[in-house]
Amino acid sequence: MAISSAGVGSGLNVDDLISRLMAAESAPLAKYDTRTAAFQSKLDALSKLSSAVSSFQGSLSSLTSAATFKAVSASVSNPDILKGSATSEAAPGTYKISVSQLAQSQTLNSAGHASMTSSIGSGAKTTLTFQFGTTSGGRYGVDASALSAAVASTGIANGSLTINGTAITTSNTTRSAQALAAAINAETEDTGVTAVAQQTATSATMFGGAGAASFGAVTTAAGASYSLSVGGVRIAAQEGGIAAGAAGSVSAASIDDALSGNNATTQALSAAGITFTGSAANGDLQFFSAEGANITVSESVEGAVTGGLNNSGTANNGMTTTVTAGVSLSSSSGNAISVGGSKPALAGLTAGSNGSYIGAGFAQDGDKASGVVTLEAGDQSLQGIRDAINKANIGVQASIVSDGSAEPYRLVLTSTKTGEKSSMKISVSGEAGVDADPALQALLGYDPAGAQGLKQTSAAQSAKLDVNGVAVTSDTNNVSGAIQGVTLDVSQTGKSNVTIAKDTNAVKNSVDAFVKAYNTLNSTMKSLTAYDATTKKGGPLVGDSTVRSVQTQLRGLLGTAVGDGKLTTLSQVGITFQKDGSLAVDSSKLNKAMTENFSEISGLFAAVGKASDANIKFNNSTAKTQPGSYAVNITEMASKGNVTSKDALAATTTIAPNTSWLVTLNQTDPESAKRTATVKLNAGTYTPDQLASMIRAAINGTSNFMENGDTVETKLEDGKLSLSSTKWGSASNLTIENIAGGSTVEEVFGAEPKFNKGKDVAGTIGGAPATGNGQTLTAAAGSKAEGLKIDVTDGAAGERGTISFTQGYAYQLNNLATSFMGKEGLITNKADGLNVSIKAVDKERVRFTERLEQTEKRYRAQFTALDSMLASMQRTQSYLTQQLAAIAANS
Repeated sequence: MAISSAGVGSGLNVDDLISRLMAAESAPLAKYDTRTAAFQSKLDALSKLSSAVSSFQGSLSSLTSAATFKAVSASVSNPDILKGSATSEAAPGTYKISVSQLAQSQTLNSAGHASMTSSIGSGAKTTLTFQFGTTSGGRYGVDASALSAAVASTGIANGSLTINGTAITTSNTTRSAQALAAAINAETEDTGVTAVAQQTATSATMFGGAGAASFGAVTTAAGASYSLSVGGVRIAAQEGGIAAGAAGSVSAASIDDALSGNNATTQALSAAGITFTGSAANGDLQFFSAEGANITVSESVEGAVTGGLNNSGTANNGMTTTVTAGVSLSSSSGNAISVGGSKPALAGLTAGSNGSYIGAGFAQDGDKASGVVTLEAGDQSLQGIRDAINKANIGVQASIVSDGSAEPYRLVLTSTKTGEKSSMKISVSGEAGVDADPALQALLGYDPAGAQGLKQTSAAQSAKLDVNGVAVTSDTNNVSGAIQGVTLDVSQTGKSNVTIAKDTNAVKNSVDAFVKAYNTLNSTMKSLTAYDATTKKGGPLVGDSTVRSVQTQLRGLLGTAVGDGKLTTLSQVGITFQKDGSLAVDSSKLNKAMTENFSEISGLFAAVGKASDANIKFNNSTAKTQPGSYAVNITEMASKGNVTSKDALAATTTIAPNTSWLVTLNQTDPESAKRTATVKLNAGTYTPDQLASMIRAAINGTSNFMENGDTVETKLEDGKLSLSSTKWGSASNLTIENIAGGSTVEEVFGAEPKFNKGKDVAGTIGGAPATGNGQTLTAAAGSKAEGLKIDVTDGAAGERGTISFTQGYAYQLNNLATSFMGKEGLITNKADGLNVSIKAVDKERVRFTERLEQTEKRYRAQFTALDSMLASMQRTQSYLTQQLAAIAANS
């Protein structure tokens, strides 16, 4: 027998024997596998159920939001003009929109420089302060010089003048400012420029000066004559043979007589559009043409004549002089006026980019933060100035443009904000209050009401619209608030209608998605619990109490009325159960409900809070918030941290040069250095309104506060100045401290300025104390209203009515789904139990397997011993056989 196992080789097949015995011993392992597979099958089924519940919960998201039921759509008739979007606050209707002007930002250009890197001025440290506000009054344009005598004689040849690239048609008849203005205005539609003829005025000393006449009494020899005409109107005449002072002679006094009262001479001058002031006797007689017509003054002489204009009695040979005026150009858009043509000087204009504000004023907008840029030593080149401005991030973008000329490099500054309140004023100052370097002042100083070192090429302007006949102005082309709840994004001028309608599709789509998801969930549960009588096999969760509980709770909730409005059941909006347990939607019934009770549908599905007080708004709720009506009592209104002047401000307040304050805004605990900053105030004399705007803009322009999103606001009430944080509640605080030099806080706010910290709103909801945070009040834990949040935005302390809270189907279903799948949820607990069971079976299997290993070891030891014993017996047998054979052979 061959050796087939360990041992001495008795021929016993130990491995086969042990294998057969262990196969019998291992039979119970299959039961463990069967139990594990059954548990795993249920776990997989629960996973499918959980996934279906999760999908169902996802379908509820839009229905749980009250905004879904307030959604409206906006459509426009001309999308090239504008686009529109709407929120739930928009009222359905059609609005006629006419856009006449788009919003744009201001752009300023410097004079040309030969180099970008060469230092400008002395190189001393310089501060640039940018203020933003409104430029108003006056006009943006250029005043041309008076036309020359040659033009008055021969006119302006065609092709001599272009404005903004458009040729101005002129000819030999264009001899006056009046005629030139008419020619320019004929092209206004293309150029955007209008012209007004300046007033034509004869010389102030034509008749003398200093209270004395220089008009000499006229003497005419026999046969001679003299006449004086202004604008073609004869105002004085003398026949021959009349001596000075004689009857019929012309003198300063006779000229005054001719111009007094209502007579043929004064009527003729009026008809010619000529007015006059002063008197010849006083030497201040002057003639004017308000319309810019030329005025020709002529002395006509025949024969021997003495006296006349500036003539003391010497011979007068006659003279003719023509007085002209110039034109004043205005840009309707505030953009620079580009002048060209072959000979623009004939029109009194200079070729190139022209224009500045004339007679305008500047008012700072306190809502727009001021910006401070420091030019360190070495930053005084165009390139250094550009980089310093851009690094400061103050709402101005700087660049350098080359125009290809001998001095091509120009600094270009563009505000990053549009709107007429975003015009720039740039102040230049040296270090520690020292006057700025003259070269930098000339380059960068810009005041619409004063010196304008930079030239405006694009004016800050707001969008202008007409909405159903009402004029609307917007700082941006994204216009909000013109129509409540509607935002208009305008892109060009023109007309378009905007139609606002209730977005019933949003509700219908959400309802359809909800029904579909529920039916999927219902189908999943049926398949998991189904029993096939033919095959006598059931689903993995047949008879499972977890699925029955989910089904029962869902159907119970869907069959219960909610709320107390006109719509309280799903059947009222066409959602009903079918025989198979699924849901179906009757679209016609849903449409009818939306038509008749659209505002009520939100309460049927979402969590809705309605306050009886218009200044209290529902903010939020939690799953623990119970439906009901809760009384609201406010014991203290929220406030902001502020500082207020003790007395009314003076008519003007002067801020001294080099004034800086240390401002702390909305400091935290522990304190943060980012909440404190040094704020520089612009020197000058301010009215209360101007002072409030300047201080607000200076603080809000500080980088520390901008990074934190902290801002202040100002208010003038009974002449008293109040400066406050824009944040509400206990986190709102404001302090101001003096820094040596300049004007003190006390000089501005008075001897005893009052500093107050902000307070949170306080009160009760449903009779239980609530927690305030700014203007938000949250109902206490443990109360029926737990988690209910309301915003108290205005009003006074005291009884403030009620807040009614209802939970619609979608909201309750969402909470129910969460309870199924949460940490302690029904499905979660069941799955956890199955996992525990699987682990327990695994442990039992491991223990049984360990016992099998020990059994196998025991069998192997026993059979090894048997094998050894048999082998020994076989050897003994062999020995005895040999011995017996030997004895037999010898006998």
